[in-house]
Amino acid sequence: MIPMEMFNKLIETLKANPKRIVFTEGTDARILEASARLLTGSWLKPVLVGNVDEVKKAAAEHGFNIDGAEIVDPETYEGMEAMVEKMVELRKGKMTADECRAALKKGNYFGTMLVKMGVADCLLGGATYSTADTVRPALQLIKTKPGNKIVSSCFILVRETSTGGADVLAMGDCAINIKPSDDELVEIALETAKCAKIFGIDPKVAFLSYSTKGSGKGEDVDKMRSACEKAKAAAPDLAMDGEMQFDAAVSPTVGQLKFPGSKVAGYANTFIFPDINAGNIGYKIAQRLGGFDAYGPILLGLNAPINDLSRGCNADEVYSMAIITAALS
Repeated sequence: MIPMEMFNKLIETLKANPKRIVFTEGTDARILEASARLLTGSWLKPVLVGNVDEVKKAAAEHGFNIDGAEIVDPETYEGMEAMVEKMVELRKGKMTADECRAALKKGNYFGTMLVKMGVADCLLGGATYSTADTVRPALQLIKTKPGNKIVSSCFILVRETSTGGADVLAMGDCAINIKPSDDELVEIALETAKCAKIFGIDPKVAFLSYSTKGSGKGEDVDKMRSACEKAKAAAPDLAMDGEMQFDAAVSPTVGQLKFPGSKVAGYANTFIFPDINAGNIGYKIAQRLGGFDAYGPILLGLNAPINDLSRGCNADEVYSMAIITAALS
């Protein structure tokens, strides 16, 4: 679990600027339990998508007090026609009004439009929806921030130390972009570093490869080297190096042997993977064999914070990801 000190910092951020978060699956027991916990404070208000009676019944059956939560039903929402009109405009001829109206009957599209129209600040979905069903409406309706061309993701990995502190790492992109180009990796690296800072990480960014400083050859090596050079030019104040192997990134002895003089080699805490295969495998190795708790995927580059849950999540993970999502807004 996230160490309390780090978690409290996120909560303090929200206390200074309270938010409203949409949950697209308002009748799910895990969502309701997390919402009940959030409602004990006044800094993050749940907006539950679903039929009012069904949401209240589900909460009562599980013994969760959701008094104070807002429940919004797509079937009876007074602003539906304005929402349809806005969605037609956003889809730019790709969907008719009737197609938009049908899509908005679904919690994922309806919830995303609540954020787009300013009814809520952020959204957390995926307790029952797939990642694609959470990300697709965000790409179509929220879209990328000015200056960003892609949506990417990172995981924050946390492991408590024997002294009561914590090892905190950032890894990207482990969930969205299958085979990013060097230019896309630049964007992934810069967004991952920004996210890392929110969790108290002073990012030292390693562009990972099977090669360290030219020890290996190949298109993927060239891609990572090129991405690192472009990222350094775009953000000269960030500590970044690459391409480098993982042992060179995390072991000071190996790092300084293979990449002498690097301020990152041996001390990296923010890792940029060459593709989704490496990223997904890498973070899960850290989680399952390294004893790290993994938080994410945290979506990066969107105009508003939208995040995805694992369908195997529990209420604690929903609660944690809700706070993380809102703190990013």
